[in-house]
Amino acid sequence: MFDVAKHLGATTRAVEDSTHEGTPVKVVVASRTYPTDAADLWNAVTDPERIPRWFAPVTGDLRLGGRFQVEGNAGGEVLACEEPQHLAISWELGGDTSWVDVHLVEEADGTTLTLRHAADVSGNEHWSTYGPGAVGVGWELGLMGLAEHLATGTAIPHEEVEGWGASEGGQTFMGGSATQWGEADALVSGDPEASRAAAARTAAFYTGAEPPA
Repeated sequence: MFDVAKHLGATTRAVEDSTHEGTPVKVVVASRTYPTDAADLWNAVTDPERIPRWFAPVTGDLRLGGRFQVEGNAGGEVLACEEPQHLAISWELGGDTSWVDVHLVEEADGTTLTLRHAADVSGNEHWSTYGPGAVGVGWELGLMGLAEHLATGTAIPHEEVEGWGASEGGQTFMGGSATQWGEADALVSGDPEASRAAAARTAAFYTGAEPPA
């Protein structure tokens, strides 16, 4: 259904240490360049009519200070909205709050979207178990869906994506994404073996494989 190698190779991944309002955070950074201008890309990621075509339905007040809810996922508040360059939201799920920043930079060959997802991971068992791939794989699936939507102009049926996720191609994509997030983390974590073990657990979670011991 999708060109797995092309999509895996199109995303740049990094893991950074930073702060959010004085609190140390880990930042999962995913970047991808799309062959369109900033105005079109901004519209694709902010228009409630287009978002479900590549991500999921979103309800609420999609304006600065408004609150939103992603169907079956997180909700939050719109913290910054600087068209067509910068969108910032809180990401509230399961009692935890993290923060997502999206920056668009128009270049000669298209527009680069950089997504930064920051979370306080101190004492966070989920992070120590799964590492950055826990959110990185999910966002990368979204970036892939966005690429397909921009290429075709059409919606991607949810049932087709679910079926693809169980296919060999879907398993390869999610496993490959998890592995590459583990490698990005290994560069900065100080414990490459732990980073790769967390990536293996993330891959098992997404693919339904037996988790490693």
